[in-house]
Amino acid sequence: MSQTAPALAVHETSKKIIANVERCIVGKRKQLVLSLVSWFSGGHILLEDVPGVAKTMLARALAASVGGRFKRIQCTPDLLPGDITGSSIFNQKTTEFEFRPGPIFANILLADEINRTTPRAQSALLEAMAESSVTVDGKTHRLPPPFLVIATQNPVDHEGTFPLPEAQLDRFFMKFTLGYPSMEEELRMLQLLEGEHPIDTLTPVASVEELLEAQRLVKQVYVDPKVRQYMLQIVHETRAHSDLALGGGPRSTIALFRASQAMAAIRGRSFVQPDDVKRILAPVMSHRLILRPESRLRRMNADQVLDGIVAEIAVPTLEEPR
Repeated sequence: MSQTAPALAVHETSKKIIANVERCIVGKRKQLVLSLVSWFSGGHILLEDVPGVAKTMLARALAASVGGRFKRIQCTPDLLPGDITGSSIFNQKTTEFEFRPGPIFANILLADEINRTTPRAQSALLEAMAESSVTVDGKTHRLPPPFLVIATQNPVDHEGTFPLPEAQLDRFFMKFTLGYPSMEEELRMLQLLEGEHPIDTLTPVASVEELLEAQRLVKQVYVDPKVRQYMLQIVHETRAHSDLALGGGPRSTIALFRASQAMAAIRGRSFVQPDDVKRILAPVMSHRLILRPESRLRRMNADQVLDGIVAEIAVPTLEEPR
């Protein structure tokens, strides 16, 4: 396995963060890796899961591991865009309006139950995700890098919710679930919680500067033309698939490209293998696909469609680059 200095630097940074987060989150190595893939790629995460499976803990632990600022928004129907972005307040002493930053000015922002707030508030959050800035009273304010949004939604309780439309779902780099722990993992969790909560004792193991450097180094990972063609074949097959009303757009191709680079670097490689593409395919693509109504009636889902597409495409054979 070819390892270069940039790939090793990303690998070491990710290893430190994962080991630190696993002090308070048990049995979620795959999801931690996906979170870092998204963070190193500059993307945002949508977690769709039931309550109480450590979604908030994941966001807090990631921020604590790099000494970053963590903020949380509890999304409710009465949440206003200004409650997210901040607003201008009149200062009687200076007789001028002053901008008071909202919770979005953080390194990691947790938008809890994003589908419970109105489309107006959702649009303010998604604009910041796309532009890494907010505009209030005609003035643009840049968000502090690195900036990561982790949004959550409950897949079971839909009463009083405002589901994200497909165009907004496409703004999220990845979507995945944490899931329930196994009995052994839950037993280990109880042992960790006997005394003080582990999240309160987490200390930074990396710096914000190291994370920004990892984001820069990930872009240097080599992607062979055969692998690029492999990605494009998968995306184009989704656009012509009989079970899909809508396939992946160009944004999904770019996300697949960046995520595969980050996955390779986290695994200590300076080049992308087809297996890297397979590992991140479902989290990157599944929420961007729209099934036909008749396919839903047959209980098909996007992951099954992607598995079928991958099974029919020949995997390219690569020589290890020098």
